[in-house]
Amino acid sequence: MEYFNNPQLQLAYEFVQFTGTNVFLTGKAGTGKTTFLHNLKQSTFKRMIVVAPTGVAAINAGGVTIHSFFQLPFGPQLPNNQNRDNESGGEKSRLQRFSRDKINIIKSLDLLVIDEVSMVRADLLDGIDGVLRRFKNRNKPFGGVQLLMIGDLQQLAPIAKDDEWSILKQYYETVFFFSSKALQQTNYISVELKHIFRQSDKIFIELLNKVRNNELDEESIALLNQQHIPNFNPDDSEGYITLTTHNNQAKSINTRKLKEIDAEPKTFTAVISGDFPEHSYPTDYELTLKEGAQVMFVKNDPTHEKLFFNGKIGTLKYIDDDVLYVECPEDNLPIPVTPLEWDNTKYSINNDTKEIEETVTGSFTQYPLKLAWAITIHKSQGLTFEKAIIDAQAAFTHGQVYVALSRCKALEGMVLSTPIRTHAIINDNTVTGFNKNIEKNPPTPEQLKKAQLDYQRGLLLELFNYKYAQNLLDQTLRFAKANANSFQPNLPQLLNSISSKLKSDIFDVSTKFTQQIIRLIEEKSMVENNAQLQERIKKASSYFGLKLQDEILQPLYNINIETDSKELKGKINESIDKIINELYVKLSCINSCKDGFITTKFIETRAKASIEGPKRKKRDKVPTNPDITAVKHPDFYNRLKDWRNKLAQEQNVPVYRIVTQKSLIEIASELPYHKLQLKKVNGMGKKKVEEFGQEIIRMVTAFRAEKGIPIPEGNVFEDEEPKPKKKNKKGDSHLASFQLFEKGNSISQIAKERGLAESTVAGHLTRFVKSGELPVDKLISKEKLNRIETYFINAGSLHLSQAMETLGNDFSYNELRWVLMHLQNIGKVNKE
Repeated sequence: MEYFNNPQLQLAYEFVQFTGTNVFLTGKAGTGKTTFLHNLKQSTFKRMIVVAPTGVAAINAGGVTIHSFFQLPFGPQLPNNQNRDNESGGEKSRLQRFSRDKINIIKSLDLLVIDEVSMVRADLLDGIDGVLRRFKNRNKPFGGVQLLMIGDLQQLAPIAKDDEWSILKQYYETVFFFSSKALQQTNYISVELKHIFRQSDKIFIELLNKVRNNELDEESIALLNQQHIPNFNPDDSEGYITLTTHNNQAKSINTRKLKEIDAEPKTFTAVISGDFPEHSYPTDYELTLKEGAQVMFVKNDPTHEKLFFNGKIGTLKYIDDDVLYVECPEDNLPIPVTPLEWDNTKYSINNDTKEIEETVTGSFTQYPLKLAWAITIHKSQGLTFEKAIIDAQAAFTHGQVYVALSRCKALEGMVLSTPIRTHAIINDNTVTGFNKNIEKNPPTPEQLKKAQLDYQRGLLLELFNYKYAQNLLDQTLRFAKANANSFQPNLPQLLNSISSKLKSDIFDVSTKFTQQIIRLIEEKSMVENNAQLQERIKKASSYFGLKLQDEILQPLYNINIETDSKELKGKINESIDKIINELYVKLSCINSCKDGFITTKFIETRAKASIEGPKRKKRDKVPTNPDITAVKHPDFYNRLKDWRNKLAQEQNVPVYRIVTQKSLIEIASELPYHKLQLKKVNGMGKKKVEEFGQEIIRMVTAFRAEKGIPIPEGNVFEDEEPKPKKKNKKGDSHLASFQLFEKGNSISQIAKERGLAESTVAGHLTRFVKSGELPVDKLISKEKLNRIETYFINAGSLHLSQAMETLGNDFSYNELRWVLMHLQNIGKVNKE
């Protein structure tokens, strides 16, 4: 498929479109890199977004900044902080701030375009890798997303301050993007564009190449310095712009020149709508101009007339109400200029089509002009000038002189305010060596064909690889077994049955089938043109589609988790959802191959399925009561549970505060007919037996009668537990405090009567909370109790010091300890 006339552009296009290979598209200034990007955005079938290192670059490329999209901090990104399973609190918090829409974009992303990659540091690229791995595929560099990196390393370099580089140099050989740890794990290719569109003068082009490669000889320097004109001060009508190395130089020139004009200044204020950050403003928010001022257009003419372009120089001839008229030397008539709008773009997912959309989040409306007697070299990157005065004697960084010189269309339109000295041309030897390696090793058509075959092969092998799904299901099964007492009894059996079917009917079969794929692809023909392989894919799609839907996904949908623990329920539901999401995408892609494998159709289906997710309504409609056949008397279990749930609703407390599920299962299995037996049930403390024991025993008695299960003679309501002999140890301080509290005394009253500190009395009472003899709600308000319970149930730690730090000074140490003892007594949290 021919899309570009230029062979290098066509090769780059085919690598991006029809392979998964990462591509670095480079070339001298003016070789059409930006044009390539705009054409690609119009033609690619891949889901792509565009990012750039700076706000202005992002606006020019029609994308967003790297830091804003990936939510990366501006400091160094240390490689050993990436891709960790257990992030620190700050890192985890940052990642949790990703919106669902952005996560969906990343999950469905095929292609990430990074424009002006020469200004991207290696650690920033690794930061991108970390985010992509987290939300897409943690086992592949950049999460398996293809990169298109566009830029010229001989132009402006990334910035690393001395203190930043002192940290980064421990991990990276250079600051440039190609030193990225993640990128070095990939076999990326580099395509260099050689045809220059901006300049046509062969002598000037050769001079620029020598500057770019730091190969200036005496003859070339002499030729270049012929453009040096001391004290050159052209008339504004000639349309020259001065390029300076520092911002204060440019600002000083523009301010001075504007003051010299004997005319009334007029200030035009931009109109900002929505979100448009200041660092991305394409021109001044308050643009002060005078008739006679030299100005530069900072936007292309959006109309069909194309009267101006970004970088065109002219003179503001006159101001007529809301229309500014700019006269340019090459035009017959002044150009009427009205305010234009720049958009700040945000990527989002269309809820109907599931496509990635560019959504405008804000706009900046202003006249597309700025004062143009001078501009910094940094801000001139990407612009083209007919006439320019270059002041590069204070050049301070790599590529600065080359960027300045290459802005000019011809040698004749360039004036040097100071001679070019070799010391001003700063080149990084690492970059020079890297570029020479690119020149020596251009990608070949054979490499392209192999990359296309590998891409299609990789998509197929990924489709029929169920290792990750099997691992997820086995992990979930182990978790269910480890917490079997907290879930419905049959949950491990259900998961084990599904896992066995996944292994025998899908995993094992797919492993054999992938061997067939590998063998059939060895013919070296593309998958789409391989008739024998396509026939096998069709049959495999029918087999795997049915098995996945009926034997794996449907049973997973029908699992309804029963547990009193919100934390355990959340964890296992999250695990099951991961399995379902993984297999749903597989199923969607398999169904797309029922008539054969087509790359474009496959990629579109995979992306949409990653966003849509499975239809969860099927799971929502399952019966609320689980299959509890493993309980000895399941019908009595349901009766107990209904009683417990109704009571909890009436008292407005969590169900476990009445009786835990674990206790219900044990009661339904053992049918305790006496309070002594009921006390032996896990989680049934003295208080619970006193409060609910009589009702539970009545229900057990009635159920036994219904089923003909005999009850030994005796009063089942009488507590016949032999009462322990009281230990009247003289000086039993704990017991004395407890007895006074039982009589209705407050902690402060007890402390005063016994001559103790209140904290000491509070500590005495902890023993009786732990044993269940003292209900915790007699010591602490309901609001505090609920807050502390919620913390301990959901927190990963039972350390009181950490609880104090999290909950703050509203809670005392003893209050936290009382609630923890209570939760451990009822079996709601584990004992340390």
